[in-house]
Parts: sequence; C-alpha cells; structure tokens
Amino acid sequence: MFKKTTALLWAIVGAGLVCAQSIDLNQASEIELDGLQGVGPALTREVLRERNKAPFKDWADVTRRVKGIGPQKAHRLSEQGVRVQGQALKRADDRPEARRDPHTGSVTSVVP
Repeated sequence: MFKKTTALLWAIVGAGLVCAQSIDLNQASEIELDGLQGVGPALTREVLRERNKAPFKDWADVTRRVKGIGPQKAHRLSEQGVRVQGQALKRADDRPEARRDPHTGSVTSVVP
C-alpha cells in the first residue's frame, strides 16, 4: 500500500512539473500540444499547419492565423506555460492604470 501511494504521489508531482514547464508554440511537438488542456487533435493540426507556413511572430499572429485560438483560448494557453517567441500573453487588463485612493478618491498614480 505504501509503495502504491508513494508511486501515485511521484506521478502527480511529475505531472505538475511537466505542466509547469514553458512550451514554445514554434517548437512544441504534436504530443506536447495535444497534452495541453483545451487543445485537441484538430487544433493541434491547425497550429502545426500554420507553423509550417511560417513561425509565429507573437500572440496576435497566432490568434490571427490559427482558427480556434481566440483571445480567451490564448490566455488559457499562456496560463499553462505556452509561449510565443519566449513571451507570455499580456492581458489588456493586466496593464497598470490610474488608481484611486479609497479614502480621498483622488488619483494616486497614473501609468501611461
């Protein structure tokens, strides 16, 4: 029983390490792409077909060229460690913006 429990724990840890690794969309294998949550065989084929035409320049290029990868899917993939040219996808709402002081209501910082 102890051996089975230990083996199961190691399998879970190993799976976590695999998921935590970065995968570059321009270099990922078919197996790596299929292993991503939300990516099936059809989307994998589409990514590989477009990548064979030309490497992806950035996330905007991916969402423009790959049918089935829109903004939401791109964000989910990026959160799983998928990168394009080494870059994670930046959400528009992740940008710093003006913040209001909750006590005075005045703007405390403005970032362009």
